[in-house]
Amino acid sequence: MKIDASTYNTKVKKRDSSSMDVSFSMPNLKRFSDKQKEDFYREFSTLIKSGVDFNQSLEILTSQQKSKFIKSIYKTINDDVVKGKPLHEAIQGYKYFSPYEYYSIKIGEDTRRLPEIFDQLQKFFSRKIKMKRQVVSVLAYPVFVLFITFGVLYFMLNYVVPMFASVFQQFGKDLPEITQFVVNVSNHFNSIVLVVFGIFLAVFLANKMLKENPIYRSTTSKILLSIPYFGTLVKKIYLARFCQSFSLLLSAKTPLITALELTEKMISFYPLKTAIVEARKDILKGETLANSLKKHAFFLPKIISLTAIGEQINELDNMYDGLANQYNEDIDHSTKMIGTILEPMMIVIIGTIVGFIMIAMYSPIFNLSKVIEN
Repeated sequence: MKIDASTYNTKVKKRDSSSMDVSFSMPNLKRFSDKQKEDFYREFSTLIKSGVDFNQSLEILTSQQKSKFIKSIYKTINDDVVKGKPLHEAIQGYKYFSPYEYYSIKIGEDTRRLPEIFDQLQKFFSRKIKMKRQVVSVLAYPVFVLFITFGVLYFMLNYVVPMFASVFQQFGKDLPEITQFVVNVSNHFNSIVLVVFGIFLAVFLANKMLKENPIYRSTTSKILLSIPYFGTLVKKIYLARFCQSFSLLLSAKTPLITALELTEKMISFYPLKTAIVEARKDILKGETLANSLKKHAFFLPKIISLTAIGEQINELDNMYDGLANQYNEDIDHSTKMIGTILEPMMIVIIGTIVGFIMIAMYSPIFNLSKVIEN
């Protein structure tokens, strides 16, 4: 089975006017959540496996929805399918569906394995939801502690330190350097907060403006990957997505070159995206997949060795499915470890900051008591 890759370049604008009104007139606050997508693919797969046709399946799914927004999406998709459009084209005009979804559905329609594709998409969103929940649970405590730390700093530098500073002025003596530093920070604390906020805002706006620039994407990706522990975790997350997508396409008997091209479209992380493009060019020159991937440091030795074995025994899809499962397990373990490490670190940080300020404030008093004793 051969798939013409050019058919995947259909532009989002190619929709009839009624579909455009429904899909793009929605406020930005409206969203099709990962949980809703997981339910959508699970229920759609169950209905099709039960022998229910597309039209009736979509009608059943539409009638089950309580959200008018989601119901309008399902209804418009159903209308397009009734008009004769393939399902992947019916959803492609919606920004709420990712390239990974409609390319996968396209493969499922071409190979008549749509229920299996829906099952894979349901698992994909199930893992994505699980990962988000893990990240939220891991970061909830550190974020809470940071807010508490900022509140303590605000109170001490705006109220406690000025009280001590007014007392120190009556001594008529030079303050220790550590005390003078804290007093200076207290005097300019509000300005410092505004400057920090301005820096974060500038970084956010610069990221919005330059996020499509190749040089910017390459630079920020290198910085992200160089962060200890977190860089390794990010690499594993994107390698898991690569292995899962590649396994899905290969299991559908998609030609290797086409599978790489579609996987590249599904991946957004710049280093991995460029590595896949270069690997595809090498394969077209006659090299094996393992040798092509070996040229790029982003791919770990485990992937290279198992790819070589998979090519020899013609079991690449199973190899990559196993790799995806391994990386997902590693990601689960790593996110739990982050929470275990961050909690004591945050306690140490807040204790150090408060202790530093208290030592700075009491240091002149200790010096004064020594002078009086002498």
